[in-house]
Amino acid sequence: MSQPQLVLFHTEHCHLCEQAAALLQGAGLSYTHVDICDDPHLAERYGISIPVLQRVDSQLELCWPFDLPQIQAFLGV
Repeated sequence: MSQPQLVLFHTEHCHLCEQAAALLQGAGLSYTHVDICDDPHLAERYGISIPVLQRVDSQLELCWPFDLPQIQAFLGV
């Protein structure tokens, strides 16, 4: 079974976002970065909740704080 496509909503210079990205990278998961500052709608939606990990297939979201077991449950592995 292949990994679902993932999006990490973040902003530059956000230490929590950097921690989330390091966690995903350490787990060997591929994902797309989306900087919420590039889109006013995203900035309004995620401004106080980033980082947020989203599954593209289901649009389900996992809000910070999360750890590897939570990511695995989120992905169904």
